[in-house]
Amino acid sequence: MKIGLIHYSAPPVVGGVETVLAQQAVQLAKAGHQVRILAGRGETWDARIPVDVLPKIDSRYPNILKMKGSLDNGKIPAEFNPLVEQIQNEIQRASTGMDWLIVHNVASLAKNLALTAALYNISQQPNAPRLILWHHDLAWTTPRYRDELYPGYPWDLLRTPWPGVKQVVVSEARRQELAELMNLPIKKISVIPAGLDMANFLGLDPAAIEYYANLHLEESAPILLAPVRLTRRKNLELAVNTLAKLRLKLPKAVLIITGPPGAHNPTNLDYLKNLEGLRSELGLVGAVHLLGEIVPEGLPGSTVAEFYRLADGLLLTSREEGFGIPILEAGLSRLPVFCTDLPPLRALAGKSATYFSPDDDPSYIAKLIAKKLSKDPVYQLRVRVRQEFTWDAIYRRLIVPLLEF
Repeated sequence: MKIGLIHYSAPPVVGGVETVLAQQAVQLAKAGHQVRILAGRGETWDARIPVDVLPKIDSRYPNILKMKGSLDNGKIPAEFNPLVEQIQNEIQRASTGMDWLIVHNVASLAKNLALTAALYNISQQPNAPRLILWHHDLAWTTPRYRDELYPGYPWDLLRTPWPGVKQVVVSEARRQELAELMNLPIKKISVIPAGLDMANFLGLDPAAIEYYANLHLEESAPILLAPVRLTRRKNLELAVNTLAKLRLKLPKAVLIITGPPGAHNPTNLDYLKNLEGLRSELGLVGAVHLLGEIVPEGLPGSTVAEFYRLADGLLLTSREEGFGIPILEAGLSRLPVFCTDLPPLRALAGKSATYFSPDDDPSYIAKLIAKKLSKDPVYQLRVRVRQEFTWDAIYRRLIVPLLEF
């Protein structure tokens, strides 16, 4: 599909709406749509997403600011209608052949009412692109904007449902406000929140992003991390068996073992095969990720560090340890620690870890993990953000269906 996004300004202009618009454009482009941004200010920052600068749709365009002074006093200046026509013609030329126009805040705020009126006119024409009005703020329900609003045209365009358009708000609270303002049924208004670019926020490099996608971690929870080499003293069969029991209660739980076979004992290759066999026997293919299979030489330290940022908990099942660097790394990464009760590990983690014996029943260890995480509000919020509020998740769950009917 051909999709245009409209706002007063676009990146590199800094602002919340500009960020949302940019992320939506990126998601649409990634999905294979032809995407174009129409804005009064901005620059093309991504070759897949051209930015057409139409100065008259800027909220700070000199004639718009001058006209706004009159409109804020309840007076419609003589130049209003001619400017509406000019903007309408410019947008129609720029949006020729488009299937959708996603309009951010222009039908919500009185920042450029000539633009609002132009888009309303376009929305009512046959064969025009379909419009999605995306409301972040609502002038008519916000006290700070009341002095700018008056009964009648064009101010009423901000509180009147436009025939044939889709209405989107960013929160349930906004949906209630818009429904009351426009006397619309709740079901006619979609709620699509703003989100996060998780990879950018966490500073993930391309390799970590690829692992995250290929291992399907976006829907996994909890993600348990065992950043160790494959040696028998790490007792990793206990970690695998524990995951099998944990998935009886938390079916999306996964285990990531980052290391390759230990370099100094040739029998460690047999240990890898043993773990692969146990994984198959327990039906955990796709849930236990042995990264040594993918990277026999081992991951770079920087990539392992990024797995700490993605994980929900550290799981160490060792029978023997001389120190325990992963405990320190987990501390800096704010990860809960689940580990065997060995003196070196206890000396590092103290009361900050959940301990078990290397000979404990996997069902018991799984219960410890589930109980700890069920009471951890940081974990609960992290999983919710990962599954519901990343832009990838928002696009897949909410924006795709919006464009399909």
